[in-house]
Amino acid sequence: MGANVYRNVKKGPMNYEHIAIPESAIPQAFDAGFQHVIDIYVSETNKVASTWRQFADADLEYKPHVKSSTVLAILKHQLLSERRFFAEFLESNEPAADDILPTDNSVEAYTQRFVRLATRRLLFLASRDPEWWTAPAPFFDVDRQHIWIFWRRVLHTAHHRTQLTEYLRMLDKPVPATYGPTADVTWSGADPTTSVEAAGRKHR
Repeated sequence: MGANVYRNVKKGPMNYEHIAIPESAIPQAFDAGFQHVIDIYVSETNKVASTWRQFADADLEYKPHVKSSTVLAILKHQLLSERRFFAEFLESNEPAADDILPTDNSVEAYTQRFVRLATRRLLFLASRDPEWWTAPAPFFDVDRQHIWIFWRRVLHTAHHRTQLTEYLRMLDKPVPATYGPTADVTWSGADPTTSVEAAGRKHR
C-alpha cells in the first residue's frame, strides 16, 4: 500500500480506494432512527482496515517504547476486545473466543478477520428495536444502556486506530485519511479546520 489510500477527487467527500465493507452490504435498520449506528460502525471498520493495511508484516513486532504494545498486540486486542463487547455486553451471537484470532500472523490475515467479524454483526445491529437500544445491560461492574455500550466500543476502536496512526508516522509510513486529510493524503475540496476563519463558518 502506498500513500493513495483514498482516491483524490475534484469535488465531494473523500473516497476510499479500498473499501472493506461496501455500501451495498449495509442492511436497513429495523428502526430508521438507528440507521446511523450501522452506517457509522461500517465507516469506522473501513477506517481501521485502511490503517492496518499500511503496515507490513515486518512491522508487527514494532513498538515505539518498551512500555508500549506491539502492532501485533494491538491487532489481537482489537479482535478479542470487540468480540467481548458484542458477546458479553451486547449479547450478539459471536464465534467462540478461541476461534477469533487468525492462525497466520500477517497484516492481511488480521485485517480480513476483523472485517469478516464486523460484517457478520451488521444484521444483528440492524434487527435491534428502540427498546433494546435503550435497555440497560451489565457492563463490567455497572449497568449501561446498549446504545451507550455500543458507542463506547466505537470510541475504544478509534482510540486504538489512533495509536496505530502514530506508529505509522514513527515508521515513516503514510497515514491514511480518516475524518479528513493528512500530510500524506488530501483531495481537492478538502476543508480541514486549521484556522479561526474555518472554525467560524456557518451553514449556508
